[in-house]
Amino acid sequence: MYKAVFIDMDGTLLRSDHSVSDANKQAIHKLQAKGILVVVISARPLHGILPVSKKVVSDSMPVVSLNGGYIVHNNEVIFQSAISLQDTITIHRELKDIELSSMYYSQMEWFAEIENDRVKKEQRITPVKIKIQPFYETITSWEKELAGPNKILIAGDKELILTIEKRLLELHKGQLNIYKSQPSYLEVMSLEASKAKAIEFIINKYGINKKEIIAIGDNYNDKGMIEFAGMGIAMGNAPEEIKSVADYVTDTNNKDGVAKALHHHFSF
Repeated sequence: MYKAVFIDMDGTLLRSDHSVSDANKQAIHKLQAKGILVVVISARPLHGILPVSKKVVSDSMPVVSLNGGYIVHNNEVIFQSAISLQDTITIHRELKDIELSSMYYSQMEWFAEIENDRVKKEQRITPVKIKIQPFYETITSWEKELAGPNKILIAGDKELILTIEKRLLELHKGQLNIYKSQPSYLEVMSLEASKAKAIEFIINKYGINKKEIIAIGDNYNDKGMIEFAGMGIAMGNAPEEIKSVADYVTDTNNKDGVAKALHHHFSF
């Protein structure tokens, strides 16, 4: 019997227009009525998740944001992990003068040096206004606050992102978690922050075995949690590499893939 379900947002729970289908809502509500833990787990910042998650899952459920870098439960931060400032500065220098957009997410704030179309695209799904300022100002404020970014989002052309991913992995493998959340987005987190580690943290708190959980996702940043879960489910719109590691492949995000997977595994 499965006791918990972890569901990615973009490309999984959400359709391409960023809405949640009635079928997905109803399936999740049925699970919660059975006492199943249902957790939304996303690369988005918390304020980009809550307007959606509040309509779908109970407020009593934990919410995992920034790929596991920032976890909140009952309005309290129960886990967070930041990239060191030295690594942040190094990444910034490595990307300097390359046609990419870097966004830095720290708890409930986010920063960039330039407001361009890529930043505006993220702003449309993020209620909190981005702070546009020179990088050194952001670093200086973090030094004073003893803080840092929970996630760095690098956005750009698909081919360039592949090149940068390879380069950063060569330079930082074993030091940072680096993977794509979609073809044009590269995510950078600390080693302590990943969706799989977030799930492990939560199920340990609830006394749940990993064999008793389902994880549903669609992209490269979901690979670890799909492999970790007792039942790892890939969406029909997932890349073949992600489908290949899944225990089960459901329909696409635009065809109620989440609801269909839940109906199949819970028989309701």
